[in-house]
Amino acid sequence: MRSSELKIAILTISDRASRGEYEDRGGPAIENWLQRALASPWTPLFKLIPDDRLLIEETLITLCDEEHCQLILTTGGTGPARRDVTPEATEAVCQKLLPGFGELMRAESLNVVPTAILSRQTAGIRNNTLIINMPGKPSAVDDCLNAVFPAVPYCIDLLEGPYIETKPKVCKAFRPKHALMKRDEE
Repeated sequence: MRSSELKIAILTISDRASRGEYEDRGGPAIENWLQRALASPWTPLFKLIPDDRLLIEETLITLCDEEHCQLILTTGGTGPARRDVTPEATEAVCQKLLPGFGELMRAESLNVVPTAILSRQTAGIRNNTLIINMPGKPSAVDDCLNAVFPAVPYCIDLLEGPYIETKPKVCKAFRPKHALMKRDEE
C-alpha cells in the first residue's frame, strides 16, 4: 500500500559532532537543500550518531523498519579513514545496492576537487526505503544532491512510496513517459 506521507531521515554520522566538539553542518545542509528543492510536503527526522558500524546499521534498520522513512540521506563517514564505515554499514543492511548513485556523486565532485576519488558514497534499498550516503562537507552535499536527486522521486515511485514533486528551478525530477502517463490515469 502506497504511503502518502513523505518521511525523510537525515542521519549525520560523526564522532566529533556527536560528542559536541563541533557543530553538525552536513545534516543542516541536507535539510536546507530539501527545503529549497521539494514541492511536496515532507517530514524530516534527524539523527546524529558516532562513527560506529554496529550503531549505524541499527539506526538505519530502525529508520527503515520502525520509523518507515521512504528516504534516508546520511552525511559523513564516507572517506578512507579507519573510522569511516558508513558505506559498509549501508551495504550490510540493504537488499539491493544502487552503485550508480555513488558513481555519479564522485564524478560530479571530481569537477570540484581531485580528492573526490577518495570518497566512497553508495546507495541501496532496504525494503521500501532508499538510503543514500552523502559526503560530510556542506558544499559537497549540494553538489551531490543536485546530481542524483532527479532520479530519487522515480526510485521512490518504484518502491511504492509517496509521489514526490520537486521545484524545477532547483531540481527537475525525471520520470519516464510511461510513469507519467500511469500517474495521470490514477
